[in-house]
Amino acid sequence: MAVNLGFMLNEAIQFLVESQESPNWERLGQYLPYEWIEQALAHTGKASIRQRRLPAQQVVWLVVALAIYRHQSISEVLDDLDLVLPDAQTPFVSKSAVAQARQRLGAAPLKSLFEISARAWCDQDSKTYLFKGLKLFAMDGTTLKLADTPEHREHFGAQAYANQTISSYPQVRGVTVTAIPTHLILSAAFGPYGSNEMAYAKKLLPSLPEDSLTVFDKGFLSAEILCRLTSEGKNRHFIIPAKANTKWEIISGTEQDAVIQMRVSPQARLKWPDLPEFWQARAVTIIDSKARQRILLTSLFDSKRYTVADIAACYARRWQIETSYRELKTSMLGMALTLRSKTVEGVYQEIWGTLTAYNLIRLEIAKTAIAVKCEPTEISFIRAFHVIQYELHWAAVTRSYGKLPSLLLRLRQRLVHLLNEERPDRQADRAVKALPKRYPVRIIKKTLN
Repeated sequence: MAVNLGFMLNEAIQFLVESQESPNWERLGQYLPYEWIEQALAHTGKASIRQRRLPAQQVVWLVVALAIYRHQSISEVLDDLDLVLPDAQTPFVSKSAVAQARQRLGAAPLKSLFEISARAWCDQDSKTYLFKGLKLFAMDGTTLKLADTPEHREHFGAQAYANQTISSYPQVRGVTVTAIPTHLILSAAFGPYGSNEMAYAKKLLPSLPEDSLTVFDKGFLSAEILCRLTSEGKNRHFIIPAKANTKWEIISGTEQDAVIQMRVSPQARLKWPDLPEFWQARAVTIIDSKARQRILLTSLFDSKRYTVADIAACYARRWQIETSYRELKTSMLGMALTLRSKTVEGVYQEIWGTLTAYNLIRLEIAKTAIAVKCEPTEISFIRAFHVIQYELHWAAVTRSYGKLPSLLLRLRQRLVHLLNEERPDRQADRAVKALPKRYPVRIIKKTLN
């Protein structure tokens, strides 16, 4: 009897294995269309020719999923999302096979996928969030720590301090262009820490669309960047704070709202001969919430259409990109000290996958906000992130593909529920905080004789 039961059990297991369907990631097409993945693989020549347990399409999803499930190991993500093609002989794949699959894929397909999806998603609902006919963006830089390996130190470098010491970890420096209303990242450029943010910013100028307004940090005050932004595109504008040592000549207007003229440095004209000898901007003086005076430079010369109050309000929203970095680095990466990857190519691959994953979350928040007629920033990112982790998991493991629309509807209903729990009077003013000390500080009290 035991023999018969054992035989029947083996037959049942074999039947389940043979009848199991291959993972079909088209069921997640509501989030990331399968055609985009195929397009990115074909464009970079990385499509799988032979049938593998981990073909290129699944590896792309794995890299994106690793950012969404940062608290889980690679093996756990593979198992939970059922990314490996079934095989009766070897139900599991080794860690070395996963590493080899990522190496075969490289970073280029993930970069291509991010660029395809970012353009499409940022353009989908852009007309909903216009500022007087202009799409509103912010550009700023950030850094990420990497695993301390000789390869990373050689390629990326690390921060050097005034006392000649070097940072404990290698770092990658990057600059992004982010849609302020939705926090969707439109474009990004990153690489070695030693490269200046200005160099990365110049690479992103072609990505800025027509009829747009980009808000910058004062560190990007450069005639080359700002003149190229306005001259190389149609109706592209900027707002940027003036530095304390910025010099100009007032052409017209008052000190509070004037058209000014600035000289382009000979060094800048030598690098880019098309730059004019002088360039003009509008300088407006604003008073911030802490009663501090600040001068903003802008290419919005029409003072009737774009008042000083309008320009001040737009600049105040620039800090949304800092919130975006916090969501990406703290909420998504889970306060992880470094990225996972131990190779240079793996770092680039991981960052592109993380940016795509972040946009996936922000896209769903934006769609929910449109449905309930609120601002995307009114919905809690961390709560929405946890909801999407749960729903993506069930969308991946369910065998009822037709249930995906209902899962998506339930996801957005839960996000609306989170909106109802938001605190309407909540404020999150920008504050610069001291870094926490690793060891407790001993306070020595002196006694007076």
